[in-house]
Amino acid sequence: MNTVERVKAICKERKIPISRLEKACGFANGYISQLKKGSIPDDRLQKIAKFLNVGIDELMGEQESSAPTRIPVIGRVAAGIPIDAIEDILDWEDITPSLASTGKYFGLRIKGDSMQPRIIEGDVVIVRCQPDAESGDVVIVQVNGDAATCKRLSKHPSGISLISFNPAYEPMVYTNEEIESLPVTIIGKVVENRQKY
Repeated sequence: MNTVERVKAICKERKIPISRLEKACGFANGYISQLKKGSIPDDRLQKIAKFLNVGIDELMGEQESSAPTRIPVIGRVAAGIPIDAIEDILDWEDITPSLASTGKYFGLRIKGDSMQPRIIEGDVVIVRCQPDAESGDVVIVQVNGDAATCKRLSKHPSGISLISFNPAYEPMVYTNEEIESLPVTIIGKVVENRQKY
């Protein structure tokens, strides 16, 4: 798999249209499709890596290995602190090289019962860092700079709803204006739940 194919594969896996990546990186519409040999100029590759939140070596396929990748498990996500800089690590989890090649990941230990019965207190969810997600995805979201919460995302024209699996909790509904003003920030998408017994 060449670099262009890796970029397309990551976008497809994350449900990010190539046109959105091109626009965010300041490329002409159709730029990625026109690349034939699989090589992307370094300055453009850096923009793509930053947008996708992956390392350049991952895009170039230089991180091929059969050894699992260790990711930190944290107890909370604090405002403004990059995942790489978090020092409050509770534990470590291993993820496969193929999963690790699709982005940056961290584990989050769940607190509370709002996501029962599917996700219970003490479970560790594996989260891919990404700033957006689709309706129906389970996401880690930060509201107004407070500690992050785990909820199912529902998008609608006027805003979003953050929904608990536990019916005892009412959905948290935010208008498009509140998403910007509070703000409401998606930190990542839950890709796996590791239950602890």
